[in-house]
Amino acid sequence: MSFQAYREIFSGGALTDSLVLTTVLTAGGTAISMILTICGAYALSRTGSLLHRPILWLILLTFLFGPGMYPSFLVVQQLGLFNSYWSLILPGAVGTFNIIILRAFFMNSIPGELLQAAKIDGAGEFRTLFTIVLPMSKAILAVIALFYAVGYWNMYFQAVLYTPGLETQPIQVVLQRMLMSTQGLPEGAQAAAQYQDQGEAAPTAALKMAVVVCTIIPIVIMYPFIQKHFTKAVITGAVKG
Repeated sequence: MSFQAYREIFSGGALTDSLVLTTVLTAGGTAISMILTICGAYALSRTGSLLHRPILWLILLTFLFGPGMYPSFLVVQQLGLFNSYWSLILPGAVGTFNIIILRAFFMNSIPGELLQAAKIDGAGEFRTLFTIVLPMSKAILAVIALFYAVGYWNMYFQAVLYTPGLETQPIQVVLQRMLMSTQGLPEGAQAAAQYQDQGEAAPTAALKMAVVVCTIIPIVIMYPFIQKHFTKAVITGAVKG
Protein backbone atom coordinates (compact mmCIF):
# COMPACT_ATOMS: atom_id res chain seq x y z
CA MET A 1 0.00 0.00 0.00
CA SER A 2 1.39 3.37 -1.01
CA PHE A 3 0.42 6.76 0.39
CA GLN A 4 2.35 8.69 -2.24
CA ALA A 5 -0.87 10.07 -3.76
CA TYR A 6 -2.02 11.42 -0.38
CA ARG A 7 1.40 12.93 0.27
CA GLU A 8 1.13 14.67 -3.09
CA ILE A 9 -2.31 16.05 -2.20
CA PHE A 10 -1.11 17.52 1.10
CA SER A 11 2.30 18.62 -0.15
CA GLY A 12 1.26 22.27 -0.32
CA GLY A 13 0.37 22.55 -3.99
CA ALA A 14 -2.84 23.38 -5.81
CA LEU A 15 -4.72 20.41 -4.35
CA THR A 16 -3.88 21.49 -0.82
CA ASP A 17 -5.04 25.03 -1.55
CA SER A 18 -8.27 23.67 -3.00
CA LEU A 19 -8.96 21.51 0.06
CA VAL A 20 -8.24 24.42 2.41
CA LEU A 21 -10.52 26.69 0.38
CA THR A 22 -13.34 24.15 0.43
CA THR A 23 -12.93 23.65 4.19
CA VAL A 24 -13.04 27.41 4.85
CA LEU A 25 -16.05 27.86 2.57
CA THR A 26 -17.86 24.99 4.28
CA ALA A 27 -17.13 26.19 7.82
CA GLY A 28 -17.78 29.86 7.13
CA GLY A 29 -20.79 29.28 4.90
CA THR A 30 -22.40 26.90 7.37
CA ALA A 31 -21.89 29.37 10.23
CA ILE A 32 -23.40 32.26 8.24
CA SER A 33 -26.30 30.12 7.03
CA MET A 34 -27.08 28.86 10.53
CA ILE A 35 -27.05 32.36 12.01
CA LEU A 36 -29.40 33.72 9.33
CA THR A 37 -31.66 30.67 9.45
CA ILE A 38 -31.97 30.69 13.25
CA CYS A 39 -32.68 34.43 13.38
CA GLY A 40 -35.20 34.24 10.55
CA ALA A 41 -36.98 31.18 11.90
CA TYR A 42 -37.21 32.55 15.44
CA ALA A 43 -38.51 35.91 14.24
CA LEU A 44 -41.17 34.21 12.12
CA SER A 45 -42.13 31.92 15.00
CA ARG A 46 -43.10 34.97 17.06
CA THR A 47 -46.52 35.67 15.62
CA GLY A 48 -46.60 39.20 16.97
CA SER A 49 -43.37 40.30 15.30
CA LEU A 50 -43.27 43.16 12.79
CA LEU A 51 -44.51 42.23 9.27
CA HIS A 52 -44.63 38.60 10.33
CA ARG A 53 -47.28 37.42 7.87
CA PRO A 54 -46.15 39.33 4.71
CA ILE A 55 -42.56 38.14 5.15
CA LEU A 56 -43.75 34.58 5.70
CA TRP A 57 -45.80 34.69 2.50
CA LEU A 58 -42.83 36.06 0.54
CA ILE A 59 -40.71 33.18 1.78
CA LEU A 60 -43.39 30.63 0.89
CA LEU A 61 -43.67 32.09 -2.63
CA THR A 62 -40.06 31.10 -3.30
CA PHE A 63 -41.20 27.47 -3.25
CA LEU A 64 -43.40 28.19 -6.27
CA PHE A 65 -41.26 30.64 -8.26
CA GLY A 66 -37.57 29.83 -8.47
CA PRO A 67 -35.25 32.59 -9.76
CA GLY A 68 -33.57 30.48 -12.43
CA MET A 69 -29.94 30.45 -13.49
CA TYR A 70 -29.81 33.60 -15.62
CA PRO A 71 -31.54 35.98 -13.15
CA SER A 72 -29.37 34.60 -10.34
CA PHE A 73 -26.24 35.23 -12.41
CA LEU A 74 -27.34 38.81 -13.14
CA VAL A 75 -27.97 39.47 -9.44
CA VAL A 76 -24.53 38.15 -8.50
CA GLN A 77 -22.95 40.25 -11.24
CA GLN A 78 -24.81 43.44 -10.31
CA LEU A 79 -23.85 43.04 -6.66
CA GLY A 80 -20.20 42.88 -7.61
CA LEU A 81 -19.78 39.31 -6.39
CA PHE A 82 -18.72 37.80 -9.70
CA ASN A 83 -15.31 36.11 -9.42
CA SER A 84 -15.51 36.48 -5.66
CA TYR A 85 -15.67 33.67 -3.12
CA TRP A 86 -18.59 35.47 -1.49
CA SER A 87 -20.66 34.49 -4.53
CA LEU A 88 -20.40 30.89 -3.31
CA ILE A 89 -21.91 31.75 0.09
CA LEU A 90 -24.23 34.75 0.02
CA PRO A 91 -26.67 33.87 -2.84
CA GLY A 92 -27.63 30.58 -1.19
CA ALA A 93 -26.90 31.44 2.42
CA VAL A 94 -30.48 30.85 3.54
CA GLY A 95 -32.53 27.82 2.62
CA THR A 96 -36.22 28.70 2.78
CA PHE A 97 -37.13 25.07 3.44
CA ASN A 98 -34.81 25.04 6.46
CA ILE A 99 -36.38 28.25 7.77
CA ILE A 100 -39.88 26.78 7.52
CA ILE A 101 -38.82 23.54 9.23
CA LEU A 102 -37.03 25.35 12.05
CA ARG A 103 -39.90 27.80 12.48
CA ALA A 104 -42.35 24.91 12.84
CA PHE A 105 -40.07 23.32 15.43
CA PHE A 106 -39.84 26.53 17.45
CA MET A 107 -43.63 26.94 17.39
CA ASN A 108 -44.63 23.33 18.10
CA SER A 109 -41.85 21.89 20.24
CA ILE A 110 -40.86 24.77 22.50
CA PRO A 111 -43.46 25.15 25.29
CA GLY A 112 -45.14 28.53 25.08
CA GLU A 113 -45.47 28.58 28.86
CA LEU A 114 -41.68 28.45 29.17
CA LEU A 115 -41.24 31.40 26.85
CA GLN A 116 -43.94 33.32 28.71
CA ALA A 117 -42.22 32.60 32.04
CA ALA A 118 -38.94 33.89 30.65
CA LYS A 119 -40.67 37.05 29.49
CA ILE A 120 -42.20 37.58 32.94
CA ASP A 121 -38.75 37.17 34.49
CA GLY A 122 -37.52 40.03 32.30
CA ALA A 123 -35.67 38.07 29.62
CA GLY A 124 -35.50 39.76 26.23
CA GLU A 125 -35.87 38.03 22.90
CA PHE A 126 -32.15 37.47 22.41
CA ARG A 127 -31.69 36.08 25.90
CA THR A 128 -34.69 33.82 25.44
CA LEU A 129 -33.30 32.59 22.13
CA PHE A 130 -29.80 31.83 23.39
CA THR A 131 -30.61 30.49 26.87
CA ILE A 132 -33.87 28.61 26.26
CA VAL A 133 -34.73 28.03 22.62
CA LEU A 134 -31.35 27.03 21.19
CA PRO A 135 -30.38 24.60 23.99
CA MET A 136 -33.71 22.82 23.47
CA SER A 137 -33.18 22.65 19.69
CA LYS A 138 -29.79 20.96 19.46
CA ALA A 139 -31.11 17.98 17.49
CA ILE A 140 -32.75 19.86 14.65
CA LEU A 141 -29.96 22.46 14.56
CA ALA A 142 -27.39 19.68 14.10
CA VAL A 143 -29.40 18.22 11.22
CA ILE A 144 -29.82 21.57 9.46
CA ALA A 145 -26.12 22.35 9.95
CA LEU A 146 -25.30 18.99 8.34
CA PHE A 147 -27.51 19.83 5.35
CA TYR A 148 -25.77 23.18 4.88
CA ALA A 149 -22.29 21.70 5.34
CA VAL A 150 -22.89 18.95 2.76
CA GLY A 151 -24.21 21.53 0.31
CA TYR A 152 -21.16 23.78 0.68
CA TRP A 153 -18.71 20.88 0.59
CA ASN A 154 -20.23 19.47 -2.62
CA MET A 155 -20.51 22.86 -4.31
CA TYR A 156 -19.67 22.59 -7.99
CA PHE A 157 -22.13 24.34 -10.28
CA GLN A 158 -21.98 27.68 -8.43
CA ALA A 159 -18.19 27.69 -8.58
CA VAL A 160 -18.18 27.00 -12.32
CA LEU A 161 -20.81 29.69 -12.91
CA TYR A 162 -19.67 32.47 -10.56
CA THR A 163 -15.90 32.07 -10.14
CA PRO A 164 -14.41 31.01 -13.50
CA GLY A 165 -11.54 33.50 -13.24
CA LEU A 166 -10.23 32.53 -9.82
CA GLU A 167 -7.08 30.44 -9.67
CA THR A 168 -8.03 28.34 -6.63
CA GLN A 169 -11.29 26.46 -7.07
CA PRO A 170 -13.31 24.25 -4.69
CA ILE A 171 -12.24 20.62 -4.56
CA GLN A 172 -15.28 19.40 -6.51
CA VAL A 173 -14.29 21.52 -9.52
CA VAL A 174 -10.70 20.31 -9.31
CA LEU A 175 -11.89 16.71 -9.05
CA GLN A 176 -14.08 17.05 -12.14
CA ARG A 177 -11.16 18.43 -14.15
CA MET A 178 -8.91 15.63 -12.98
CA LEU A 179 -11.42 12.93 -13.85
CA MET A 180 -11.85 14.37 -17.35
CA SER A 181 -8.14 14.79 -18.01
CA THR A 182 -7.41 11.26 -19.24
CA GLN A 183 -10.72 10.23 -20.78
CA GLY A 184 -10.89 9.68 -24.52
CA LEU A 185 -13.34 12.52 -25.08
CA PRO A 186 -12.82 15.98 -26.54
CA GLU A 187 -13.28 17.47 -23.08
CA GLY A 188 -10.69 15.07 -21.71
CA ALA A 189 -8.21 15.91 -24.44
CA GLN A 190 -8.73 19.61 -23.82
CA ALA A 191 -8.16 19.17 -20.10
CA ALA A 192 -5.01 17.11 -20.69
CA ALA A 193 -3.70 19.81 -23.03
CA GLN A 194 -4.39 22.38 -20.32
CA TYR A 195 -2.20 20.44 -17.88
CA GLN A 196 0.57 20.29 -20.50
CA ASP A 197 0.32 24.04 -21.17
CA GLN A 198 0.78 24.66 -17.45
CA GLY A 199 3.84 22.42 -17.37
CA GLU A 200 2.14 19.82 -15.21
CA ALA A 201 1.63 16.11 -15.72
CA ALA A 202 -1.88 14.77 -16.07
CA PRO A 203 -3.02 13.21 -12.77
CA THR A 204 -2.58 9.48 -12.33
CA ALA A 205 -5.41 7.11 -11.45
CA ALA A 206 -4.06 6.76 -7.90
CA LEU A 207 -4.09 10.53 -7.42
CA LYS A 208 -7.65 10.75 -8.74
CA MET A 209 -8.88 8.08 -6.36
CA ALA A 210 -7.06 9.74 -3.47
CA VAL A 211 -8.83 13.03 -4.21
CA VAL A 212 -12.16 11.17 -4.37
CA VAL A 213 -11.47 9.68 -0.94
CA CYS A 214 -10.52 13.11 0.46
CA THR A 215 -13.84 14.54 -0.76
CA ILE A 216 -15.83 11.74 0.88
CA ILE A 217 -14.03 11.20 4.19
CA PRO A 218 -15.03 14.50 5.94
CA ILE A 219 -18.75 13.85 5.46
CA VAL A 220 -18.37 10.19 6.44
CA ILE A 221 -16.58 11.23 9.64
CA MET A 222 -19.17 13.88 10.44
CA TYR A 223 -22.25 11.70 9.96
CA PRO A 224 -21.84 9.38 13.02
CA PHE A 225 -21.72 12.39 15.34
CA ILE A 226 -24.90 13.82 13.79
CA GLN A 227 -26.79 10.53 13.45
CA LYS A 228 -28.19 10.48 16.98
CA HIS A 229 -29.42 14.06 16.56
CA PHE A 230 -30.85 13.20 13.16
CA THR A 231 -32.91 10.36 14.63
CA LYS A 232 -34.10 12.55 17.48
CA ALA A 233 -35.06 15.35 15.13
CA VAL A 234 -37.09 13.01 12.94
CA ILE A 235 -39.19 11.71 15.84
CA THR A 236 -39.52 15.11 17.55
CA GLY A 237 -43.10 16.20 17.52
CA ALA A 238 -44.51 12.69 17.30
CA VAL A 239 -47.79 12.10 19.08
CA LYS A 240 -47.31 10.80 22.57
CA GLY A 241 -49.78 8.73 24.47
